[in-house]
Amino acid sequence: WLRSLDHRLLVISMQIRQLQVACDHLQDRLLLRVATQADEEVRIWLTRRFLRDLWPHLAGLLGQQPAPLPVAAETAPAGTASFEQAFRDDKATYPLGAMPLLTSEIKFDTMSDGSFNLTFREDRERSFLLPLTPDLLQMLCAMLRAGAEQAQWNLALGYAGPEATAPMPGDRLSRLH
Repeated sequence: WLRSLDHRLLVISMQIRQLQVACDHLQDRLLLRVATQADEEVRIWLTRRFLRDLWPHLAGLLGQQPAPLPVAAETAPAGTASFEQAFRDDKATYPLGAMPLLTSEIKFDTMSDGSFNLTFREDRERSFLLPLTPDLLQMLCAMLRAGAEQAQWNLALGYAGPEATAPMPGDRLSRLH
């Protein structure tokens, strides 16, 4: 991670091994867990309000891609990460600490190769840059939809996002506060 004056930024440059979205009923939040091949894990809290505001942007990014995967599909293409097995955290290190990052802002970057960078930010504390291929973005969205359904948040998480929120390939960034 890189240190600046008022916050830490972690950039995942290693290959993602596993993603998990789990509902924490006590906290009334979704917990996004990202594990890398280097046995690093980052934990991110997502609130109902944040997911509700985030979803149109994610749907817009998905709108630039072929049809999304069904919600039940959590298996990556051959040769990439596997999402079929239980989340492994027996040897994990936590570069941003074991306490999940409470997301208050996200920045979207559409890269020239068609991939995406999502930068999750906590209020002037920690940040985490998550690079996603279109396939991983589809899987993450499917997991978020399933997590919101399990949490019984009654959110309308359709895949038809507003055109105004979908960044075009030449756009540099978009932000959600």
